[in-house]
Amino acid sequence: MAERTPGQDLADLRALNARFIHNFVTNDVPRHAAITHPRFLCIGSRGQRQNRADYLRAWATGFHPDVIIYWDLRDEDIALHGDVALVRATNKWVRVTDGNAVTGMTSYTDTYVREGGRWLCIQAQLTGVAMDHWPSDDTIITTYLRGVLQPGGRPVPV
Repeated sequence: MAERTPGQDLADLRALNARFIHNFVTNDVPRHAAITHPRFLCIGSRGQRQNRADYLRAWATGFHPDVIIYWDLRDEDIALHGDVALVRATNKWVRVTDGNAVTGMTSYTDTYVREGGRWLCIQAQLTGVAMDHWPSDDTIITTYLRGVLQPGGRPVPV
């Protein structure tokens, strides 16, 4: 097998990040399970830990387009460290709760490991972002309105 270049790895990880977000917005558990490591762990924004099985079970209903009416991917930064990669980005969201729209942002770091020639996410960690640290709109990569991918953003790999 030919050795991968850092540019190819970055392209693969950008595509995986787009797939990760799309999987969430579409509640696509099988495709999401395919990119998560068997020992995957999620650390939520309040510090709670969730194993892979519980995480995937919640993934099936985590996004509802009448509740999360806006979702974007922005401020992406990917760092390669041999067979480990850190994929960092921020999501802006608008959620409707009791008829009121609430806007916020959550940053995440997804840790990927390369095993058997493919990248798998072994850990996701979420952090709420205070308004004075929100990344600007000029860093938006992809936008979803009521669960529908909007034109002009990064295409989602099949």
